[in-house]
Amino acid sequence: MSLLFLVLLSPFPCVLGLPFYNGFYYSNDLSGRTLGNGYGEGLFNGVKLVVETTEESLFSHQGASVTLPCHYHYEPALASPRHVRVKWWKLSENGAPEQDVLVVIGQRHRSFGDYQGRVQLRQDKQQEVSLELRDLRLEDSGRYRCEVIDGLEDESGLVELELRGVVFPYQSREGRYQLNFHEAQQACQEQGAMVATFEQLFRAWEEGLDWCNAGWLQDASVQYPIVLPRQPCGGLGLCWDYIYGTITHD
Repeated sequence: MSLLFLVLLSPFPCVLGLPFYNGFYYSNDLSGRTLGNGYGEGLFNGVKLVVETTEESLFSHQGASVTLPCHYHYEPALASPRHVRVKWWKLSENGAPEQDVLVVIGQRHRSFGDYQGRVQLRQDKQQEVSLELRDLRLEDSGRYRCEVIDGLEDESGLVELELRGVVFPYQSREGRYQLNFHEAQQACQEQGAMVATFEQLFRAWEEGLDWCNAGWLQDASVQYPIVLPRQPCGGLGLCWDYIYGTITHD
């Protein structure tokens, strides 16, 4: 396969949603942890630790800066502040390993890997532990977890970051259907883009993208985004995406 669908990253505003709670409920018996009502809260000595993030995905673009919001508080409120440990990491996706991003304990902090020099903890408000991420890269897109640790208790919330752009088909100079999946990924990087996901292609199809040649997607499937059904594009009975096949890869 040599045709592939790319996402060309272009500026979009960052969109924040309403806060939500995500986590576990802890009883005083640490051996008896059970799932609760979905709130990011831990109960210790009659006090709940609650972590708040954002429910909706954040959208940004390559080279920009973004803040992944995260706050915590106690219920009931405490008379004096407590020392907590904060950890941010990026969850595993599409076979990629989990990545540590930033760990902060008091005035000490440590960033990891490709995030070094690009991240810091934002603490403009009391009990704010948001993550500031600069110089966004293609691989920064994904889900991030904010974890607050207070002694034996820890609570966390998720934030999803998506780099938005324009989906467009790309064909190599050698002609159609000449590249395998890994070669297609490399071709995308050389164009300053990335292989599109199914969801990105679907949104582009809804906006009118019509392309008869099959192309690679991020999950290693090969599909046609068809608006006008026709015989060369999988048949006359199709109304949108024709799944050409899924290729497994190591």
